Amino acid sequence: MNAIEREIERRKRILEHAEKTGNVSRACRYFGIARSGFYRWRDAYLKGGDEGLAPKKSGPRHHPHETPREVVEKVLYLRKKYHLGPRRIVWY
Repeated sequence: MNAIEREIERRKRILEHAEKTGNVSRACRYFGIARSGFYRWRDAYLKGGDEGLAPKKSGPRHHPHETPREVVEKVLYLRKKYHLGPRRIVWY
């Protein structure tokens, strides 16, 4: 069982515990999660089943100020081939 499957099972356990006890606040306190997260997971589970409980990637999908790949490759080449430091690479 990989990490994603374990996380899905954990979230299902939390949802089942809350349903069994009938008290969302207590279940969230017991498992140490926020109620907003619980309701997000519950809605995702109702919409998508187990797949809805899978962790989603967070963060930007586009990096507008990212250093171009050619520049990164050139810097790595200079570091590896000539053992240049940051000052000499800037000169280059």
